[in-house]
Amino acid sequence: MFTFIGNILKNAFAKPATRLYPFVKRPLPPGVRGRLNIEFDTCIHCTLCAKRCPANAITVDRASKRWTFNPWSCIVCGYCVEACPKQCLTMKPEHDGQITDKP
Repeated sequence: MFTFIGNILKNAFAKPATRLYPFVKRPLPPGVRGRLNIEFDTCIHCTLCAKRCPANAITVDRASKRWTFNPWSCIVCGYCVEACPKQCLTMKPEHDGQITDKP
């Protein structure tokens, strides 16, 4: 019984074992890919990113100059970023849940 009380006192005055997530965020490790970001002003709609995407998460319509991205299909491989000739696709390291698709 006395070991139980000692354990309670030890845990009552100890630091928390986890972070207070919304307020204290974990630093991301180097090399994390995160999410896809596009600069629509520099995109020439060449469809190379859509052709290189193994998950078919990117569709590009050259006729209407429309670029769509499905984040739920994306496997975050980065092949589309490597294939882009204008370097308008980048991988941002943060995961904020926002979709970077623009109609």
